[in-house]
Amino acid sequence: MNTSPLHRLHTAGVSPWVDQISRRMLDAGDLERHVSEDAIRGVTSNPSIFAKAITGSSDYDDQVSELAGRGAEPTELIQTLMADDLRRACDVLRPLYDQSDGRDGFVSVEVTPTLAHETEASIEEARHWAKTIDRPNLLVKIPATEEGLPAIEQLIAEGISVNVTLIFSLQRYRAVMQAHLAGLARAHADGLDLSTIASVGSFFISRMDVEVDGRLDEIGTDEAMALRGTTAIANGRLAYEAYLETYRGEQWQELAAAGARAQRPLWASTSTKDPDYPDTLYVDAFVAPNTVNTMPLETIEAYQDHGDFPVAFGPEEIAEAHQTLERMEAVGVDYDDVMVVLEREGVEKFITSWDEVVDDVASEADKLR
Repeated sequence: MNTSPLHRLHTAGVSPWVDQISRRMLDAGDLERHVSEDAIRGVTSNPSIFAKAITGSSDYDDQVSELAGRGAEPTELIQTLMADDLRRACDVLRPLYDQSDGRDGFVSVEVTPTLAHETEASIEEARHWAKTIDRPNLLVKIPATEEGLPAIEQLIAEGISVNVTLIFSLQRYRAVMQAHLAGLARAHADGLDLSTIASVGSFFISRMDVEVDGRLDEIGTDEAMALRGTTAIANGRLAYEAYLETYRGEQWQELAAAGARAQRPLWASTSTKDPDYPDTLYVDAFVAPNTVNTMPLETIEAYQDHGDFPVAFGPEEIAEAHQTLERMEAVGVDYDDVMVVLEREGVEKFITSWDEVVDDVASEADKLR
């Protein structure tokens, strides 16, 4: 029996997912190795990850040359390359999906970031991805913007599994879970098999510490400085409290009786941005049953090297989390304003990254024509 730190983490109720995919990982069998040696149970991806893989290696050159020669535009080219890799990744993880009865073994694909504030366009592209990949263990990533909420409900209602991304605030997270429940209720009314509809809510962690720590530094008091590196963990733990409240309620009990699966909290952005913080901080802090932690390869390697024995947080830590955010407000950091900034910057960064991806791949295609 494997007793590596990540295997122990999984035994404690956390599904480790890797936040990276590339053709090289697939061709070399690295993804299979991560599943067996590192207890990896799923994969997340985004266009930036693919851009680095496409432009940073020769692995895609033949296909890029062929597609460019046929006149494919950069967006079509990118999505074709992504689809091929994602389909293969789904197939690699399919045995895990089957063995876990559809609980794990998922691969995520992101709708085009420029659609973050376009409900209908997001729905249409998500349908396209579901049809193109055509695998039961695919999750389509929809951002948790106000415009994303009705898209989430509609896609769940149609039986399309969804990874809700870019969640920062507790209020928005509760709205995301309500969209999930509403979608399931509609799917049930239409006679769909609820057990085949999966979802995770990706709650972003480290970016909150980056934003709040900067504000605490400006305040500069002892009380403010004592809060550095604590608010993101508090926010995530209160998100888990909201998850427990939602998926223990009467509405959920009725859906669960019909075969529905809870939308699991997924801890995203779990690599530390401040070098003064332990590199496994946002893994150690979020051990709780029925959760997912998606990590870049660097964090996976760090955790396997020196991850602590996982100890789950409970009511005492959740009570402390409430106190932490109250103290944050008391020293002068406005929670609601932090959340507005984080969502706006999160969407902007995704769009900027996408624009860079298109430019980089267009340049690569021109070289290979």
